[in-house]
Amino acid sequence: MMHDVFLCLGSNMGDRKAYFDRALHEIESRGIARLVTVSPLYRTSPVDYTDQAWFLNGAARVETSLSPRELLAQLKQVESDLGRDAGGVRFGPRPIDIDILLYDDLVTSDDVLTIPHPRMDKRAFVLTPLCDIDSEIIHPDTNKKMQTLLSEIDDASQEVIPYSKE
Repeated sequence: MMHDVFLCLGSNMGDRKAYFDRALHEIESRGIARLVTVSPLYRTSPVDYTDQAWFLNGAARVETSLSPRELLAQLKQVESDLGRDAGGVRFGPRPIDIDILLYDDLVTSDDVLTIPHPRMDKRAFVLTPLCDIDSEIIHPDTNKKMQTLLSEIDDASQEVIPYSKE
């Protein structure tokens, strides 16, 4: 059975665009998931830990036959293979970060994985590219459309700027 999954990818180290592209390539070439749609990219200000470089963020819609935990393990392996240090500063600099935002209409939480992603509804850098893919997606926990959640963010410090080749 195939599952409809939305991912958020981000990088703020080195060649951010190359890390983003490589992560998507690895996800598909390893058979982790099939890419359905990829959003435009955005330059985004850091959130939470702000003393770091800006990120390049985007979202992807994928189809996978993996369970949520299997998918998470495979995505963590891609992050590691691309140079991410699992012991780094929380919310700190990273060559690549891949988060599971939505997995079908699943709502679940345990000590390893929370779906929907627990902070996605408060993050413009997540919701903006997600809305580019499909602004009508319903958040399974809040029952609000992604576009509505994006419009409710009232935080001027969250800058999201369309990316153009630097």
